[in-house]
Amino acid sequence: ADESSGYESESAERAGAAAAGGTRGRQRRARTAFTSEQVCRLEKTFQRQKYLGATERRKLAAALQLSEIQIKTWFQNRRMKLKRQI
Repeated sequence: ADESSGYESESAERAGAAAAGGTRGRQRRARTAFTSEQVCRLEKTFQRQKYLGATERRKLAAALQLSEIQIKTWFQNRRMKLKRQI
């Protein structure tokens, strides 16, 4: 009677663990709390240019002591915020 492939039960386990707040696999990265100075510099840069190239992103990340991924994500989120405002 129990001849399932295991796929159904596997997805049900994952759904149950997620609903119960289980931590399976990779943990989410903690939210970055940007300082007011970092936000100010990011906003000024965003006003000048909406998209950053790799070189500009690397320089800004070094100047603000953030990772390039944090800079990239901030710019993506800021562009979406601008899009919602328009």
